[in-house]
Amino acid sequence: MMDTHTPLNTVAVVGLGTMGTGITEVLTRAGREVIGIDVSEGAVRHAVAALEASTARAVARERLTEQERLDVLARFRTFSDLQAAADADLVIEVVPESYELKQQVFDALDGIVRPDAILATGTNALSVTRLAAGSARPERVLGLHFFNPAPAMKLVEVVSSVLTAPYAVEAVTRLAQDLGKEPVAVGDRPGFVADGLLFGYLNQAAAMYEAKYASREDIDAAMKLGCGLPMGPLALLDLIGVDTARTVLEAMYAASHDRLHAPAPVLGQLSEAGLTGRKSGRGFYTYEAPGSGVVVRDALTPLESAEASGGRTVHSVGVAGSGTMASGIAEVFAKAGYEVVLAARSQEKADTAKARIATSLARSVDKGRLTEEAKNETLARIAPAGSLDAFTEVDLAVEAVAEDLEIKQQLFASLDKICKPGAVLATTTSSLPVIACARATSRPQDVIGMHFFNPAPAMKLVEVVRTILTADDVHATVREVCAKVRKHPVDCGDRAGFIVNALLFPYLNNAIKMVQENYASLDDIDAAMKLGGGYPMGPFELLDVVGLDVSLAIEKVLHREFRDPGLAPAPLLEHLVAAGMLGRKTGRGFREYARR
Repeated sequence: MMDTHTPLNTVAVVGLGTMGTGITEVLTRAGREVIGIDVSEGAVRHAVAALEASTARAVARERLTEQERLDVLARFRTFSDLQAAADADLVIEVVPESYELKQQVFDALDGIVRPDAILATGTNALSVTRLAAGSARPERVLGLHFFNPAPAMKLVEVVSSVLTAPYAVEAVTRLAQDLGKEPVAVGDRPGFVADGLLFGYLNQAAAMYEAKYASREDIDAAMKLGCGLPMGPLALLDLIGVDTARTVLEAMYAASHDRLHAPAPVLGQLSEAGLTGRKSGRGFYTYEAPGSGVVVRDALTPLESAEASGGRTVHSVGVAGSGTMASGIAEVFAKAGYEVVLAARSQEKADTAKARIATSLARSVDKGRLTEEAKNETLARIAPAGSLDAFTEVDLAVEAVAEDLEIKQQLFASLDKICKPGAVLATTTSSLPVIACARATSRPQDVIGMHFFNPAPAMKLVEVVRTILTADDVHATVREVCAKVRKHPVDCGDRAGFIVNALLFPYLNNAIKMVQENYASLDDIDAAMKLGGGYPMGPFELLDVVGLDVSLAIEKVLHREFRDPGLAPAPLLEHLVAAGMLGRKTGRGFREYARR
């Protein structure tokens, strides 16, 4: 038996595609001897060239000396035959996602490697247990899942099957730490933690695009700007490979029978047509050349000149509400030069809301983002009012009151009576039907959704929600206004969750299910999504910030609208809400927080 303190100094990497090449770079730069094996001479040449190019860039950036670069390159030897793995302490297999291919590699390695060598599969979708069971040494087989691009991504999932010996896990975990990675120990199920959550979300984004609910550009912009993600889901599918995503989802669906994991038909259509993403030069987007990340125009690219025009004139804006969202939205409009009426249920509440804006603007002055003069001019444009009656002359009325349909409908009925003919009436709802607000008026053609994100002054995204009755010039007006207040508008239809919440909350719900099923811990899931998915916050950090009651309400709305069993709120979420554990605002949610 191998001593767990024996370092894994010589590593064979079988399969020199994108992942194999990235793993090779990580290992050689950390001082490991790497035996690169691939049957394709082209793949071998590409891997060597990639390592030469990346180390040359590191020298140019003064992260490596020329001598260190030569040492790194000398540690990488390439072969076309698996026999070269005979002296390896560890073999990492990263051939394409096919049981047959992987099983062939493992069968061959059984007769080649030393008895104490550890065998790792880089799969992110296939059963490690099944691969181990077919090996002559199942206790030495585990999963070692790096993320793309391997040199940059910190997360490594170390996957144990029921057959894996603890010493193998310890040795590989120590190696991952030595490589400067953050290993997370997980059990064997398709997708593991990060991809198990990520691919369900990517699949729903593909289905949303396929349904023509929103354009690919708007879906991607919404998730980047609304959630702070480094890439939009459709661009990420192209990077991962549409065919790879389909394979992962097939494996996940076979294990879960959750409809959310059943691959969207468009993934199959693109795969069958050979439009597999960046590697083929075309997927959801079209690229400059195969392997390039540079997107080029195609038939679906919106024209730059197609920016909204033909809208109504807007000089003054009314904002109804006195909470954080209302004051943030009023600040956005006033900063952009609009005259703003900020109406609350009493003059005192309106004055308090304006005082909140003054504090926010003062912080911007302190940080050098705003001059004292600009602050004073902005505040001068805001007129606080104790009643909606002050909205008689506004060109655009924006409702930002409580997320309660009855309250909103009453408010729209009032706006209908007070606002002048031709005024645009907008709701900032994040989950309620815009048409229900519109029908409370005698002019539903003038009603539209403008879903700002919190905090409104900082967040660039606005979801522009047309109902089936919204007039074209009203839609054009809101697009023009968004441009003037320097927000990024995305168009979507009037259905639950719009773009962001419809994609975000099922992902959060699935994370809760993972904890509920004791598959992984809160900390491991949060770490996996931040390190493996580039998320600014882990799902449980985010749930506690949003509020578990708010999250539950949105989950229920999505489940009620789409009737998909996979969207039913996780029982654990319902239990926490019933217990009054609502997140940061109550001091306890998924985690405990110090009382302020």
